[in-house]
Amino acid sequence: MQTKTFINYYEVLELDPGSSAVAIEHRFRHLARRYHPDNQATADRARFDALVEAHNTLRDARRRAQYHDEHREHLPPLAQDSDGDAEEDLDAAEDIVDGSGIDRDLAVQNNILALLYLRRRRNIREPGMGNAELEHLSGCPSEHLEFHLWYLKSKGWIGRGDDGLLSITIDGVDRAAAIYRENAKRLITDQT
Repeated sequence: MQTKTFINYYEVLELDPGSSAVAIEHRFRHLARRYHPDNQATADRARFDALVEAHNTLRDARRRAQYHDEHREHLPPLAQDSDGDAEEDLDAAEDIVDGSGIDRDLAVQNNILALLYLRRRRNIREPGMGNAELEHLSGCPSEHLEFHLWYLKSKGWIGRGDDGLLSITIDGVDRAAAIYRENAKRLITDQT
């Protein structure tokens, strides 16, 4: 029987074994953009494939625990607290303090508005989008998408139609236009 070579997925993602699911997701997205085969400047197919394999294992709590169990001689045990997410809460609090979490959230919310804006603009009669499609197109996992949808609905920028699908509201269109104008001004200012 051939023994499978140990690959330290945490080293592949350049993270510590105690990293939160949020940190794993954030780091994966950052590195995947860098090493994606379509990136002409820094493409590395082997590195990209390794990142995908590491991400697919570590993002799922069950698979991550199984990975740790199978490779316990190479990895420290996972720290557990009573609800299993104190470390993630600490990471999230640090993100809020340094602003990176809020910046990331704003980018996700702006992306969701842009996706729903484009859907309504392309098809005024059927402007809706389901959660699964929105999750796929935005790249935001379902456990985080819920927060963003709550916020955008509370602001009145998106809503659910009679068909149960999400669509942008008039206020949401105005907000998307304001975001566009802000970004355009920023680009002009950055160039001068």
